[in-house]
Amino acid sequence: MTAPHSTPASAAPRVNPLQRLWLRELGMERLWLRPAPPAVAAPAPQVPVLKQDFSTPPAAAAPVPDAVPAPTDTLRPAGPGLRNGPPPKPAPKAEAAVEAAPAPMPVAMAVKHANLDELREQVVACTACGLCGGRRHAVFGHGGQPTRWLVVGEAPGEQEDRQGQPFVGRSGQLLDAMLSAVGMSRERDVFIANVIKCRPPGNRNPKPEEIAACSPYLMRQIALLKPERILVLGRFAAQTLLGTDATIGSLRGRVHQMKTDEGREIPVIVSYHPAYLLRSPAEKARAWQDLKLAARV
Repeated sequence: MTAPHSTPASAAPRVNPLQRLWLRELGMERLWLRPAPPAVAAPAPQVPVLKQDFSTPPAAAAPVPDAVPAPTDTLRPAGPGLRNGPPPKPAPKAEAAVEAAPAPMPVAMAVKHANLDELREQVVACTACGLCGGRRHAVFGHGGQPTRWLVVGEAPGEQEDRQGQPFVGRSGQLLDAMLSAVGMSRERDVFIANVIKCRPPGNRNPKPEEIAACSPYLMRQIALLKPERILVLGRFAAQTLLGTDATIGSLRGRVHQMKTDEGREIPVIVSYHPAYLLRSPAEKARAWQDLKLAARV
């Protein structure tokens, strides 16, 4: 008997009616038509593991090119025998060196050790306050040495700003005549200066910050010239030099004392400004009394 065709292991074999009759006669119908048991997969063959002998170096393998080239900035030597290592930490960026502009030295410190010529140069080049922006000339002062009298005015006017000299024009002519009447001369023994060395716009009164910036020049002039007495002309100059807000009427007619940084006391006499006397000629008599008081000290 010919065996039936092979069928999948999980299904019963197919037979035709004639074959079924023969199987029934032989008593093998049930046995033959029973489904075959599922096939069991054969175990995979065991692959022997070869132990590598590290006592001898392996043969050099052919170099295998990288599939994708590594970025050049990551190729860093990490030590002896290592091709690539972690990229080094970036160096901290150096901050741009910004040289801070040196702070301007206060005038009082700048003039502390200056002689008269150095002091003049400092006044001419001064930018300590805003008055420097509108001046033609800074007015240092002018006069004879040794100095018997120091005459102190308020600030340069228009003519003083043009010429760079103190008390010029009609006011200066009147002052020269007044000094000559008591035997004094700006060319011989009188030095004339101002509290403020630059002309305020429109001849206005100087501002407090302008006085603070400029008055150290006058203080240094007094220390260098060492005058026997000081004649102060005008309310503003008198109040600044004596450190008071008293009126000029209450300050004139008597002798004040000014103490220098060196401890020296200098007599101070207050009088009217020549420009005021030109506007108020009746006050010239009182100004004459002030001059005689200064001459007697």
